[in-house]
Amino acid sequence: MDRLEVTEQIVEAKIRKGIKWSDAAKAVGKSKEWVTAGLLGQMTFTQEQAGILGGLFGLSEAAILALQTVPYKGSLPTAVPTDPLIYRFYELVNVYGTTFKALIHEEFGDGIMSAIDFSMDLAREPDPKGDRVRIVMSGKFLPYKSY
Repeated sequence: MDRLEVTEQIVEAKIRKGIKWSDAAKAVGKSKEWVTAGLLGQMTFTQEQAGILGGLFGLSEAAILALQTVPYKGSLPTAVPTDPLIYRFYELVNVYGTTFKALIHEEFGDGIMSAIDFSMDLAREPDPKGDRVRIVMSGKFLPYKSY
């Protein structure tokens, strides 16, 4: 069983059972952002976490084992995403990517922000003109080394 099949089963069970991503996160004691990424096929769960999630979503033993395997990371079907919400992030990087790069290099030096040693928090931010999406990302700075 591959991770895509497991993800499809999870999404179907989520809808059928009325489970929220945050419910799954609470069940395993991790952030909703990390657990959601894992349930959508991008992270690896421990045996204990996979068992808890398997029970929550009613998954088979094969699906529970699949949740414990290291996935092929990167889930977008095309180089330029066509989903409108995901495209906005692509657009954001196209518009502000050079700004992120310039400011990170000015503040930290030559290097990158890790997507491995990383955390994220997504929350609703009430606003009288229409609620806003607040996303805070934190990644370890990894300097390039000379050798």
